[in-house]
Amino acid sequence: MPSRVLVAMSGGVDSSVAAALLARDGYDVIGVTFNQWPAELMARATGNGCCTPDTIDDARRVCAILGVPHYVIDYRREFEAAVIDPWITSYLNGQTPNPCVMCNRTVRFGSFLTRANELGADFIATGHYARIKTDETSGRRRLFTARDPGKDQSYVLHVLGQRQLARTLFPLGDLTKRQVRRLAAEFGLPVALKADSQEICFVPDNDHAGYVRAHGTTGPGDIVDTAGRLVGHHDGLEAFTPGQRRGLNLGGGSARRYVVELDPETNRLTVGSRDESGARQIVVRDVHWVADAPPVAPCSVGVRTRYRMPLEDATLVIAPDGVTLEFGDPTWAPAPGQSAVFYAGDEVLGGGTIAAVTAR
Repeated sequence: MPSRVLVAMSGGVDSSVAAALLARDGYDVIGVTFNQWPAELMARATGNGCCTPDTIDDARRVCAILGVPHYVIDYRREFEAAVIDPWITSYLNGQTPNPCVMCNRTVRFGSFLTRANELGADFIATGHYARIKTDETSGRRRLFTARDPGKDQSYVLHVLGQRQLARTLFPLGDLTKRQVRRLAAEFGLPVALKADSQEICFVPDNDHAGYVRAHGTTGPGDIVDTAGRLVGHHDGLEAFTPGQRRGLNLGGGSARRYVVELDPETNRLTVGSRDESGARQIVVRDVHWVADAPPVAPCSVGVRTRYRMPLEDATLVIAPDGVTLEFGDPTWAPAPGQSAVFYAGDEVLGGGTIAAVTAR
C-alpha cells in the first residue's frame, strides 16, 4: 500500500509541482489548502497572495489534473491566534517579527501535522526549497539548504525538530526554480508561469505599518541621534526597523542616517550612520535546535540574521538564557524580533529570536 502524504498547496507553482512529483512517484497524495485569512481580508485579496480565493481555486484545478483529492481546511482561528496577533503585538513592542517562522512553528508543521495524524497520513509535504537527510549512524534527521541558493528557504524552517522532519518531505530541495517551472509545464499544470508571491500573505498590499495601525499604534515620539540629540519626530515605532533609511523625514543633510534602535519603553527612535547600525554581539533567546540538542560550544558557525541575508561568521556561546553570538565583523542592523539562524556549512543547526544587541 503506497504511503499517504498530505501536500500543503498554496495554489502556486512550487507546491503544485511538489504534489505532482509525489503523485508521479507513487505516493497516495491528498492536496490540502489552508483557509487562514480573516474574513475582512478575503474581500480585498488580490494577486498571488497565499490562500486567497483565486489561489484556492488554482490548487483545486491542479489536483483535478493530477487526479488527486483536494480539501480546504479552516485554520483561520489558529492562524490569527498563533501568527497575526503575536505579529501585531511584536511590532507594537518595537520588534520586527518574521510571520513565516511563526506560521511554520505553529500551523504549517504543527496543526497540519496533527491533521495528518487524524487522516492516517504517513507524511506531510510542502513546496519549500530545502533538503532533509538522515544520518546513517544516529538515524537523526538533518536539515540542509536547498540546492538552488537563490531559492533556499531553510532560514524559515529552522524551527523544525526531529518529530517534524521524520514526517516531512521537501520534493523541490534538489531542484532549481527553472527546473520546477519546466516540470510544471511538462505536467500540464496551469500555474507553470504564475508569478511568485513576494508579500506577507495576510498583508496583501505590503503595507506593514498600515496593517498594524488598523489594530493599534505606539503613537508619536522623538527621534534622536546616537549622542541623544533630538533630530526629529516619528508617528509610531511600528513603521520602523533597524537598518531602515526611508521614511525618517529628517530633512536634508550630507550624511545618510539609518535606524539604529527602537526603544518601546520611551517610544524613542535612535538613528545613526550605517556603521553605527552594526553589532558585534547579540543575544538570541527561545533557541531551537534541529537535532533537539545544542552543539558543543563555544563553536564557530555561520549566521543569517534576516531572510536572504548572506551568512556571517560568528562564535556561538551557550548562555543560561539562550545563546550569545560574537561576530568577527559587525553584523549589520540586527533587529530584535527577527530570527538568527545558525549553520555549519550548508546544514541548519537551529536558531532563535534576536532579543538584544549587547555590543556595537
